[in-house]
Amino acid sequence: MTRTIVHLVRHGEVHNPEKILYGRLPGYHLSARGRSQAARTARSFEDHDVTYLAASPMLRVKETSEPFAEITGLEVHTDEDLIEAGNTFEGLRTKGWNSQLWNPKYWPRMINPAQPSWGEPYCEILERMLKALERAHHAARGHEAILVSHQLPIVCVQRHVRGQSLAHNPALRECDLASVSSVVFSEDRIVDLIYSEPAWEI
Repeated sequence: MTRTIVHLVRHGEVHNPEKILYGRLPGYHLSARGRSQAARTARSFEDHDVTYLAASPMLRVKETSEPFAEITGLEVHTDEDLIEAGNTFEGLRTKGWNSQLWNPKYWPRMINPAQPSWGEPYCEILERMLKALERAHHAARGHEAILVSHQLPIVCVQRHVRGQSLAHNPALRECDLASVSSVVFSEDRIVDLIYSEPAWEI
């Protein structure tokens, strides 16, 4: 039986002193801590049989993928399907007592959190992520692949593999910074998903 593993890696911490929801906005770099997280997680793949490496086009993900390219010696392929989820609240502060979402003008966008109505539907995120996953599976068949992406797209894959509803409470997500969600294939069938946090101490 041919065994292939596709590792979904979340980017490291972003420099975001304004604490806004940056989403797909350009120009957001990793913080110093984020670079350390990326380097630590990349080192965990030193003895792995990785033959394919791809990343979202967002700057923070490109920077996260750099140490993975150094460790594996692979070219980083840009995969648009790995991009962050679309969100109409980009550019706003969305957490804490100074969150701009307390403003009633934004409330109509929250009418359907199960979709969600404020951004790219979960089902569409999953659809494009599965395409990226299958490309990686095909390219690294019998070996391992690394896809560097974002929290919500990775969570959608996790929940799909685990047979859970795509609608969920964001506070309960298991996808920390620079974490790894490893999708295990036996032939063409997904048989397991293993979650790990190589950079948990950083």
